[in-house]
Amino acid sequence: MEDPKRTSEPINSVHQDEIWKAHLKLEKDSADVWPKKWGFLTDAYKEYKRESLKLKREIPVEVPHHLEEQPATPPETRINVGPSPSVPQTTQALIGWRSTRPQLQLEQYGSVHHGRRSFLKELGWPLSGCY
Repeated sequence: MEDPKRTSEPINSVHQDEIWKAHLKLEKDSADVWPKKWGFLTDAYKEYKRESLKLKREIPVEVPHHLEEQPATPPETRINVGPSPSVPQTTQALIGWRSTRPQLQLEQYGSVHHGRRSFLKELGWPLSGCY
């Protein structure tokens, strides 16, 4: 593929088209030859699939009770959506108008504290131990 940043050399679209045709011809020829060279793999796969289906029918697998599918809980039982506050009259008041109310804030489970502690300090190791 031509580099789009290089505009000094003219692009020969006929040559590019011939290259594309050669790629397509090679791909089509490869697809025609594949069953003759590698077709035996499809037979082996079909045999494997038949055997696995036979084994599945013979051996019933009991799922433990803790891994059984649970009925889906309706979202209404988990999510409580309260009424939205009135929309501000000015566009400046519109910025952050929902986040000023504590019941509408996104962080309902507390603020995030990732990366506040040092593993080396917890172990009492010097900070130069990682370099």
